[in-house]
Amino acid sequence: MTNELYIQLLAAFLFTMGVLVVLLRRDTIMVLMGIELLLNAANLSLVAFSKTNSMIDGQLQVLFVIALAAAESAVGLSILVNLYRNFGSIKTQNATTLKG
Repeated sequence: MTNELYIQLLAAFLFTMGVLVVLLRRDTIMVLMGIELLLNAANLSLVAFSKTNSMIDGQLQVLFVIALAAAESAVGLSILVNLYRNFGSIKTQNATTLKG
């Protein structure tokens, strides 16, 4: 197997772990960490495809994903602070008043 295949398998493993963390954990910080894992797996895959095809497009998309991850972290942490202020806990199941 080539190195690119190993990298893609690692990215798929990281993406799967990120999905499992987002779906199974109730703690807001862990959900944010799972989303970061998803984005990093996508970055790894984009860089591997970019290297394989000798194109710079994938690396430029990685820069966009990194900027998106920074914005996601800022918004996520502000939601976390508001959740703690209103409910005294950061567990997602305590925020039942947000349901429609």
